[in-house]
Amino acid sequence: MTRPGQDARKPARYATQDARKPARYTNLDGTTPDKGLGSILKWQVLDRLAGKRRRAPDRFDTPRRDPDLARMQSSAPSLTWVGHATFAMRLGKKMIATDPIWSHRINGVVARNAKAGISLEKMPKIDIVTISHSHFDHLDVPTLERIGNDALYVVPKDVGEILKDAGLTKIVELGWWDTHREDGLSITLVPSQHWSMRVPWDRNKRLWGGFVYESDEGIAYHAGDTAFSEQVFREIHDKHPRIDWAMLPIGAYDPPWFMRPQHMGPEEAVRAWEILEAQNLCAMHWGTFKLTDEPLDEPPERLRAEWRQKMHAAERLWIFDLGETRSLEK
Repeated sequence: MTRPGQDARKPARYATQDARKPARYTNLDGTTPDKGLGSILKWQVLDRLAGKRRRAPDRFDTPRRDPDLARMQSSAPSLTWVGHATFAMRLGKKMIATDPIWSHRINGVVARNAKAGISLEKMPKIDIVTISHSHFDHLDVPTLERIGNDALYVVPKDVGEILKDAGLTKIVELGWWDTHREDGLSITLVPSQHWSMRVPWDRNKRLWGGFVYESDEGIAYHAGDTAFSEQVFREIHDKHPRIDWAMLPIGAYDPPWFMRPQHMGPEEAVRAWEILEAQNLCAMHWGTFKLTDEPLDEPPERLRAEWRQKMHAAERLWIFDLGETRSLEK
């Protein structure tokens, strides 16, 4: 069952000049940060030829440890980093997989820098899958086909058709501030500052966002992909002022002229956490795939430096090893 949030605002859309084309989603501020072919060629080709791109190794030995299978199998709340934006979260007695990607490559192209922190075969039964948006590194159809129809899929508006085409049937679509309730767990789709596309002709046709998960055990927030937006994070805080665990992206930010409108860097993640007034910052979206120009190990180093500079309590910064399981018991 879904219900609208107290705020009746719906995701903004802009009308195309051609009435035969579908309307497209925009961010809260009315913008979309997607770049055209010219910008992509400048980054990928011209800047490389001009020596303007940072050079960094394609590989890094991302720290890992064995997951706590006993804790993951129990009913106690816990959080395990699988890699990239994928967490296995036990909350409200449900096992939730966020933006699951267990495939070796993104869309058959970009290989993993590091294997998943826990194999899908060793995972406890997944009850709920949440998908923040349609980009291939967050919506991986081969992984979803492996998870199958035993799970419930909670996704933004218009993302469901991708899952239906893959043969999945238990799908709930949400608009911003809409909530789905499942036993003792509430899942609300909240805005992010991003965009969506899988093929050129579906650009921004499907909504994007993050999720807030509420249970008697606590409140978690998964930002999905997002740029820094004070408006977005203040609105989330206004409606969800008691977040315990904020899963925020810290990687894929270089070059800034290309990435800043769509991805946060470590320093911006700290500022977002401050606006949210969350208890803990759980870092994600780093060390798994080499998507942009910064070194794979740079995001957590910069995050720790910013955290120390701001003199925040060390125990409130959670930088997971791959496979690491942390208790969410308060």
